[in-house]
Amino acid sequence: MSPALPEQPAVLALGRPRLLAGLDRAARLDRSAHLSVHGSLPQHTEAQLTALAEAVTLRGRGGAGFPFARKLRAVARVAQRRGARPAVVVNGCEGDPASRKDAVLLARAPHLVLDGALMTAAALGAGSVVVGVTRAAAEASVREALAERGLAGRRRAAVHARVVRLPERLVSGESSALLRAADGGLPLPPGRHDRASREGLGGAPTLLSNAETFAQLALAARLGAEGYAATGAPGEPGTLLLTVSGAVPEPQVVEVPGGVPLAYVLKVCGAAPAPQGVLTGGCHGAWLDAPAAARARVSHESLAECGGALGVGAVLALPADTCPLGETVRAAHWLAAESAGQCGPCRSGLPALAAALADVTAGAGRSALERVREAAAAVRGRGACGHPDGAARFVLSALSAFTDDLAAHVLNGGCGRPTAGLLPLPSTAGADAGTGAGGGLPGPRRVERLAVDWTLCEGHGLCADLLPQLVRTGPDGYPSLADAGVPDHLRGRAQRAVRRCPALALRLDKEQLGTER
Repeated sequence: MSPALPEQPAVLALGRPRLLAGLDRAARLDRSAHLSVHGSLPQHTEAQLTALAEAVTLRGRGGAGFPFARKLRAVARVAQRRGARPAVVVNGCEGDPASRKDAVLLARAPHLVLDGALMTAAALGAGSVVVGVTRAAAEASVREALAERGLAGRRRAAVHARVVRLPERLVSGESSALLRAADGGLPLPPGRHDRASREGLGGAPTLLSNAETFAQLALAARLGAEGYAATGAPGEPGTLLLTVSGAVPEPQVVEVPGGVPLAYVLKVCGAAPAPQGVLTGGCHGAWLDAPAAARARVSHESLAECGGALGVGAVLALPADTCPLGETVRAAHWLAAESAGQCGPCRSGLPALAAALADVTAGAGRSALERVREAAAAVRGRGACGHPDGAARFVLSALSAFTDDLAAHVLNGGCGRPTAGLLPLPSTAGADAGTGAGGGLPGPRRVERLAVDWTLCEGHGLCADLLPQLVRTGPDGYPSLADAGVPDHLRGRAQRAVRRCPALALRLDKEQLGTER
C-alpha cells in the first residue's frame, strides 16, 4: 500500500517565509491574523496589475507555468471586445497525489489566495470569483474566509464569490473540467479545446489560475516588484512552494527561494545524500537521475535543462533499495485508471502504455521496450486534455533516468530489487468519475479492485484477452493484475471477465473508503 501523504503536512521555510508567514504561530490565519501578518492590500488597475505580473515574471504554479500577465491581457482584451463581464477562477483542485502545497495554502492561509483573486477581479471588473477545491478542509476554510470578508451568500455584492467542491481525482484539476463543474456539469474535460480567456465560466472570458499563483500575486502587490525580487533567481524571482516526500523522515510543504539547489532542499528535509533518482513535478512531471538531481536548481529553467519539470511543485526522493521501474509501473497503472475514459488515447492508449512498461519490468525484453515508446508516441498530443501527454512524459523520463536499471530488466530479466511502493498513490482510482460537483460529496466511496484466487486459477488467459487494460499474462502464463482500481469505463468489461473465468478464480473486491485521505 502506498504511503499516503497527510492532507496537511508539516511546513518549513528556507529563509524568511512569505507564503507561509505566520503559520509557525497559528494553525489557520483568520482575517484579523492575516492582516496582522501581511498588512492591507493595495488595489491595482488592470494595466498596473499586468505590469506588476510582468515585472516579477509571475508564472502559473499549477503545472504549465504560463505567464500570468499574458492571461490578464487576453481576458481584458476579449472582455472589452465583447462587452462582457469577465470571471476569475481559482484552481485549488490539487489532483496530483504527490502535492499538498495548495491544500496547505487554502486550509491555513486562505485570505492570501483570496487577496490575489479578488484584486484580479477588481482590476478586470469581473462579476464572479469561483474557488475550486477537492478536500473538505480547504472547502471549509475558504467558506469561512468568505464569511469573514462578508462575501458569503451575498448575491448583490460587487463580486459574487463562491466555492465549488469536486471529487478527489487527477482530472478534477484540469482547467476545463473545473470550469465545467463550476457551471453545474460533470467534473470532466468537455472534449474540445477552447481557452478560458475566450469562453470560460458561463461562457464569459475567464482568468483561471492556480491557488499559489494568486497568493504570489498578493505578495507582489504588497512588496512591489523590487521587494518581491529581493530573493530568488534573477529570471525567476520570489519564493515557491514544494511538497517534498519519498525518502525523507516526513513529508513537508517547503517554501524555498527560486533557484535554490534541489540537493540542498532534500538535505534540509532529511533525505539521504545520494538518492538514486528524484521525481520532479509530480505524476505529470519527470524523473531525474542522481547526477541531474545533484546539479539541478529549483526553477523552471534549471529543471528543464536537467530533464525535469517544476510542474505542481512535487519533489519525491527515491532511495536505492526500491526498483524505480516498478515504482513507475505502479504510477502508470494509476494514471491509466485516472482517465476520464472519454477519448481513445486515454481509454486505450494509457492502459497499453502501462502494460508495456509492466512487461519491460517483468523481463519481456527489447520488444516490450519498443512497445513502450510506440504507446507513448501514440497518445501524445491526441487527448481531450493534457493527461495523456503528462503520463507519457512521466513514463519516458523513467527510461532516460534509470538506464542501468532498464538494462538489467531488458537484458537480465530484472534488477533484483523489490518495489517498495513509495509514490503516494491514492487507492480511489476511478471511484468518482461520474460524481457531480458542487456539494460536499457526502458519504463513503466504494472502489472495485480485481483479485485472483490463486488456489483456483489455472492460467487460461481469458481474463487477459477480455480485459487487456488491467490484466496481462505474466511470463509464467498466469495473470498479472494492474495495481489500480477499476475505472468506471472498464467496469462492464471487468464484470464480464469475472463471469467468464473458466475456473471462477477472478473476482471484483469492493473496498469502502471515506471521503478524506
